[in-house]
Amino acid sequence: MPPRNEAALDFLLTRRSRPAKTLTTPVPDRPALEQLLTAAARTPDHGKLEPWRFVVLERTVLQRLAEVVPARHAALGLPEEQLEKGLAQFRDGGLAVAVIESPVMSDKIPAIEQSYSAGAACLALLNAALASGWGANWLTGWPVHDRTFVETHLGLAPAERVAGLVHIGTETSAPPERPRPDLGRKVTFLE
Repeated sequence: MPPRNEAALDFLLTRRSRPAKTLTTPVPDRPALEQLLTAAARTPDHGKLEPWRFVVLERTVLQRLAEVVPARHAALGLPEEQLEKGLAQFRDGGLAVAVIESPVMSDKIPAIEQSYSAGAACLALLNAALASGWGANWLTGWPVHDRTFVETHLGLAPAERVAGLVHIGTETSAPPERPRPDLGRKVTFLE
């Protein structure tokens, strides 16, 4: 048997995202955040393409984004019940990192694998934050799927997409454990 990293394995077997609405200040300072981003950048990147980038949204930027959400909600004609949820993730946040899927032209690496890499970067950032003692949550929501919103306010190029907003802060309450997948229904052993 190879040597085990028991602490890392225990973390992975017990990790639990923290709802963004339960996160508050303080948030990681710049050096702490750079360490988390360094860990996230070690994600599998399929051919060393690095098909993702990070946009850090500090409190003042989140507040500015919250101010434009109602106008985009109205322009899109979305149901009223979607406004508060889209607004809250910016209005109530202290720090979020937008993980941007930034595809690279490649004859060898299909676009879908680059999308998977961006998702892996989200999970790597989430796990790095949790392992560092912060509360963290990976969200999306209608504002980050709106091309006008992301191109105008997050500076995305037409080919880029938001893979996730990873909110990071101080946990105010631990969520209860939730049911986990039944491996008997999710795993097939081929022989």
